[in-house]
Amino acid sequence: MGSELPRVFVVQEDPRKNVLSAEQFGVLMPVLSPSDQITLAAKPWVIKIKTAMHGFNENDYVLAIGDPCAIGIACAFAAEQSGGVFKMLKWDRQERRYYPVKVDLRKETT
Repeated sequence: MGSELPRVFVVQEDPRKNVLSAEQFGVLMPVLSPSDQITLAAKPWVIKIKTAMHGFNENDYVLAIGDPCAIGIACAFAAEQSGGVFKMLKWDRQERRYYPVKVDLRKETT
């Protein structure tokens, strides 16, 4: 069985921003379109995000771009799917590149 390429879940596409350089981390997977707008009722968007991110695992990334509510939902779902540990891509404006950031929400044990 061959290893699958990681996926980069682009939370919300933005035609004004070029995210193609994130492809070095995996296959770009759009989650929401530019016109999607979360309003007071978040449940339909939770369902849409969970559906788009189906199969998220510890090898995948969340690219935090777009609606802050959608980013929060995507990160919460990523953490839920991967036991509280997931990776994000952070844009560095000065270096003009993405850096991977590992997020670990597990409680520390003593």
